[in-house]
Amino acid sequence: MSKAQFQIDESDGPAQTRAWVLHPDIKSDQNRRDADPALAEAVALAEALPNIQVIGSNVVPLRTVSAGYLFGSGKIEEIRQILEDNEIELVLVDGPVTPVQQRNLEKAWKVKVLDRTGLILEIFSDRAATREGVLQVEMAALNYQRTRLVRAWTHLERQRGGLGFVGGPGETQIEADRRAIDDHLVRLRRQLEKVVKTRALHRAARAKVPYPIVALVGYTNAGKSTLFNRLTGADVMVKDMLFATLDPTMRSLELMDGPEIILSDTVGFISDLPTELVAAFRATLEEVLAADIILHVRDISHAETEEQARDVREILTSLGVPPETRSFEVWNKLDLLPADRADAVRARAARDDDVLAISAITGEGLDDLQHAVGTALQGALREADLTLSFAQGRKRAWLFDQDVVLEETQTDDGFDLRVRWSAEQEAAFQRL
Repeated sequence: MSKAQFQIDESDGPAQTRAWVLHPDIKSDQNRRDADPALAEAVALAEALPNIQVIGSNVVPLRTVSAGYLFGSGKIEEIRQILEDNEIELVLVDGPVTPVQQRNLEKAWKVKVLDRTGLILEIFSDRAATREGVLQVEMAALNYQRTRLVRAWTHLERQRGGLGFVGGPGETQIEADRRAIDDHLVRLRRQLEKVVKTRALHRAARAKVPYPIVALVGYTNAGKSTLFNRLTGADVMVKDMLFATLDPTMRSLELMDGPEIILSDTVGFISDLPTELVAAFRATLEEVLAADIILHVRDISHAETEEQARDVREILTSLGVPPETRSFEVWNKLDLLPADRADAVRARAARDDDVLAISAITGEGLDDLQHAVGTALQGALREADLTLSFAQGRKRAWLFDQDVVLEETQTDDGFDLRVRWSAEQEAAFQRL
């Protein structure tokens, strides 16, 4: 493995864990990504943790996967020599590593090994700020850890005694560990249910206002928080770093020539997002599920912008976002493109009513963005006056259940109501 195949960074700084990043480029994987951008993203993930210093990285071409070690014996020895020469303490493998492979690699290299899922969990654990975020990360980490108890191979054969009150004599240590994790997960779920109920109450209170919800989604580091801050004047942390935003942030915003909305900034998506986290952050992403409009923010300057957009769409589908939800693609970071490419992107966006080309840094295109969102919302929600008799109690109850009633006045014959509703809600009301 020649020096040209990998990069080495020996910058000075405070004592940190010396890490090496590997991207297995598996030729037999039909869904494999382009190796160089994938490795760059993996390095950026590692650098998102403050206590890790990435010393070097390289792509490892593989024809097939070794069931026990992931890599073949020759690669194992080549990499071992690199790790020893550079005094590496942690190896980050950009891809899935089974518990057995992890155990064997750690024995062969005498370093700690972490796969992509484990690394993303570490980042989320480091960033979670709200009570809900902390609980969700902890649950995801425990579910991940539960499958990896095989790593504690030194004590797995120990039998634990006891009086039979818990697992009975002969219960192995791994069974006891798994039982402890399961008990902890039950406690965490109960705590999370309370937090989710509180969020549901807040959401119900907002629904009565009622302001439309516009959710920003997109690949991590696409510029969502920069756009959020530019539009709302908020001070959400913005950094050129993967997963700079973890917990959702919401602000009200009065659109130019449009209605007042609630704008929601959400956690960024990423390819191969751990299934544990997709499930764990479902509650956090409920704002997206309930959104009237979704703004899919893309880093149009990124070499893999099309692949990133596809990953985002797949995750939105897996989350259960209704296909009829109105959405726009927001092509961000025009300021990072050469002039000729930026002009070409503007021209492409101009040909599609559902695409907007912007720069959240310079402010270019933001007026058009607000106008497009405002027009879409005004078309989706309109106000109307209704008169119902006392005998039409079912219709009146339906209106309140839909949270569309703005005001109501009782008359001698029934009720005069002012409602704000969508065309679909109006049609449903007429069918009652």
